[in-house]
Amino acid sequence: MKTPAFWYQVPGATASALAPLASLYALADSVKKGFARPQRADVPVICVGNLVAGGAGKTPVALALAALLADRNIAFLTRGYGGIEVGPLKVEAYRHKATEVGDEALLLARAAPTWVSRDRVAGAKAASEAGADIIIMDDGFQNPSLEKDFSLIVVDGASGFGNGRLVPAGPLREPVAEGFARADALVIIGDDKTGIADNLHPDFPVLAARLTPTPEAEFVAGKRVVAIAGIGRPEKFFTTLQEMGCTLAAHHAFADHHRYTVPEIMNICVEAAALDATLVTTEKDWVRLPAQTKSMVQTVPVILEWQNEDKIRALLAGIT
Repeated sequence: MKTPAFWYQVPGATASALAPLASLYALADSVKKGFARPQRADVPVICVGNLVAGGAGKTPVALALAALLADRNIAFLTRGYGGIEVGPLKVEAYRHKATEVGDEALLLARAAPTWVSRDRVAGAKAASEAGADIIIMDDGFQNPSLEKDFSLIVVDGASGFGNGRLVPAGPLREPVAEGFARADALVIIGDDKTGIADNLHPDFPVLAARLTPTPEAEFVAGKRVVAIAGIGRPEKFFTTLQEMGCTLAAHHAFADHHRYTVPEIMNICVEAAALDATLVTTEKDWVRLPAQTKSMVQTVPVILEWQNEDKIRALLAGIT
């Protein structure tokens, strides 16, 4: 589903009406964690998670961590959200489809061996037996089954934790204080417009980062475009395009992990042609496009750049 707008507004009538359901959500989460008996993997596990439902930039952070650990035998582990495979399954980037393993898994598999497994313990076992000496888990911070050696909370600096309410009254998967009690560091992507870092203990590690278009994305700079995005916060992509000097002739926001259809894309292609514009999307969206439409849509790749790389390197050195 699309992220509800009221999640990122001052709490009002809708959030208040959903508060009882949020309380039930909190109770169920507490019971699940209370009965959990986390198991340790044979190799260190780094968890890249967040506290809100929807996209915060976890996958770019996971890829950036892998780049810093390029001298190690890295394996990614992910649930495979949006796919039908239960796993453990090793993903083949150019054979599997997003409908099978999810979009994030396809992006991760381009960089390092990637395992999809709804059972995180079984997935970690499969990855280590295949030769991994360190596992980077994309999401799973709220999953108590697998012991984490190091956990990063990723947050979008522009939106923070929204209205501060739990799902469905707000975007939070768990109370902020509970999440930070289990985390080892915070990654803020973009400017910290909601003052998250100001409310943390001074000694808590805070890492600043930005999503920056890669050199391959320069083809679109200054062009007239029609943009589509089915990510947690599509407006982030539209803003990136504007910052590149693009003119947004039209833009279409879809729900996170949206499964595009041929008629949808063909209709937007017709629109783009009529507007004399280039049709563009994110890498995460592109892998979900129907095969016969992919050549009609251009991707705008981005990469995560650390503002304090020495700091994250020092933190990683402590666990590897």
